[in-house]
Amino acid sequence: MTGMMTAAHGEPGQKLALMDLPRPVPGQGEILIEVAAAGLNRADLAQRAGRYPPPAGASPILGLEVSGTVIETGPGASRFKPGDRVCALLAGGGYASHAAVDEGSALPVPEGMDLVTAACFPEAMMTVWANVFDRAGLKPGEAFLCHGATSGIGVMALQMARVAGASHVFGTAGSADKCALARDLGADLAINYREEDFEAAVKAAGGADVILDMVGGDYVQKNIGAAKVDGRIINIAYQSGMSVTVNFGLVLMKRLSLMATTLRARPAPEKSRIRAAVELDFWPHVASGRIRAVLDSTYPLAEAEAALARMEEGGHSGKILLTV
Repeated sequence: MTGMMTAAHGEPGQKLALMDLPRPVPGQGEILIEVAAAGLNRADLAQRAGRYPPPAGASPILGLEVSGTVIETGPGASRFKPGDRVCALLAGGGYASHAAVDEGSALPVPEGMDLVTAACFPEAMMTVWANVFDRAGLKPGEAFLCHGATSGIGVMALQMARVAGASHVFGTAGSADKCALARDLGADLAINYREEDFEAAVKAAGGADVILDMVGGDYVQKNIGAAKVDGRIINIAYQSGMSVTVNFGLVLMKRLSLMATTLRARPAPEKSRIRAAVELDFWPHVASGRIRAVLDSTYPLAEAEAALARMEEGGHSGKILLTV
């Protein structure tokens, strides 16, 4: 098979190159996917820089989600068969022509959806469910604030919160065009953080019960200010810094919960539980078109460097994909 590896076979910071590599063999409970497309995530940038190594046993190849066609099943895999169209969450190995994955992390591609579009969904939807609904417990009638509202995760978070019955959906983004997209995806209030103080705007609108943040830095204190009493703030990244001075007075007075999670290193049964919940509660809305993909751009696998550069510059909205 072909796959994108660093010249030093995984050494951080090295330039990516397309290489001939041994094709994965599906293990117990796994399926082998002939990849149609792979999704980019900021975790890929962190791994490439040496800040987010793959879990033990995972492929050193970048890529946490793919779509494609099942071509082989391993021992004990029974849900999917060769020829089935799937999209899946991976611990690594997505930037390749073939990927092996536990079948519990795979979703069936809805009828009528093309395989490339299908790669926009698995990592983002499973991340949102694991954090916003499972850990932070967003309930119908509660208000939700999503930072990075037009990121790959943000575009799914806005739609999933709206489908789940959130009373108000707030989003932050960095331009007028991105704020317009956030409103189109279900945000009642889209705040351009370059021009407006999101803390003041959300407080004026009544505050947020659940806040999903991937920024960190000075957003930590501002989230505390924007949260309602008994609010839950959950971080999935700290792009603006992990070290910050915080006044915990409001955390105490508002009875707030501050949380943070990762998804990649969770064991297969836990990922299967997350996938099952997404499939039950939200996948029908993907099939109906109520939750839709937002595709920023596609690049051939051999141009992964250019795709990562687009992600790093931050001007994109929705998913960037590699096509195989």
